[in-house]
Amino acid sequence: MPQSEPTITVSTKRGSIACVGLGMTLGSHLTPLARSHIQQADVVFAALSDGIVELWLQRMHPDVRSLHPYYAEGKSRAITYRQWVEVMMTELRAGKRVCGVFYGHPGVFAWSPHEVIKAAQAEGFPAVMEPGISAEDCLYADLGIDPGRYGCQHFEASQLLFYERRVDPSGYLVLWQVGLVGDFTLKRFSTGPAYRQVLVDVLHQYYPLNHQIIIYAAPTLPIDRPDIRRLALRDLPHANMTARETVVLPPAFPLKENAAIRARLAALDTEHLMM
Repeated sequence: MPQSEPTITVSTKRGSIACVGLGMTLGSHLTPLARSHIQQADVVFAALSDGIVELWLQRMHPDVRSLHPYYAEGKSRAITYRQWVEVMMTELRAGKRVCGVFYGHPGVFAWSPHEVIKAAQAEGFPAVMEPGISAEDCLYADLGIDPGRYGCQHFEASQLLFYERRVDPSGYLVLWQVGLVGDFTLKRFSTGPAYRQVLVDVLHQYYPLNHQIIIYAAPTLPIDRPDIRRLALRDLPHANMTARETVVLPPAFPLKENAAIRARLAALDTEHLMM
C-alpha cells in the first residue's frame, strides 16, 4: 500500500502584546481592562516596585516572569531594557499573547514598554498600551497640587544638567530621579551629595537657597503612607535619597502679568461686543 503523505500542521495562532500599568499602590490602582489583559495572557512579564507586589501578581496568573534579574551591578540599564524588549518579542513571535506589567504607568519613565510596542507594531502584531496611575498622579493628590493653577514643568533631573533647559520659577517644578542625577553611565543606582550639589547650583540660578522644596515618594503598599519631606534647597545634597523619590519646587515668585497681551485680548472683547 502506498504510504500516506505526512500531515503538516501549520500554527495559525497570532501573537499580541499589551503593556499595562499596575499603578503605584498594590491592589488599589489596577483597572479592570489591565486586569483583563493580565488574566487573558499566555505569559506575563513583570517589572514591579518590589517582591511583595510581584507575589500578588502571581496569584492572578500562573506564568509570571520577573524582569528584575536582568539588572546587574555595573551593567548599563540600557542593555537591560533592550533585553526586556527582546524577551517579550521572542514570546510574541512564537504566537503567544504577551502582557508586560509595569508599576505605575507603563509609558512614564519606562523605555521598554514604548519600544516593545513600536517593535511589535512594526512587525504587524496587535500591540496596545493601557495606562496606570503614575507617581505623578499620586503626587498631585498627596501634595494638594493643581498643575493648572500656576503651571507645572517636569524634567528628568539629569536632563536638566546635561542640556540647556529653561526653568520657570513662577510655576511648579517637578524633578524625577534626583537620586540618580548626573549619571552618564546608566550603570549606577544612585549618585552622591556632590552630584546633587551640581543640581542645586543650577537651580540656584532660579531659586533662593532657602526656598522650601519637597521630597516625595508615593506609597506602594496599602499600609504605607506617602513619604513627604520639606527642606531648604541648600540642604538637598545631604538628604537621604534613592531613585524612587521625586523633588518638587513650589513657585518662588508670583506670576508676572503680560500687559501687552491682556490689552490685545481686551480689544478683541470690545470688538466682539460691538458686532
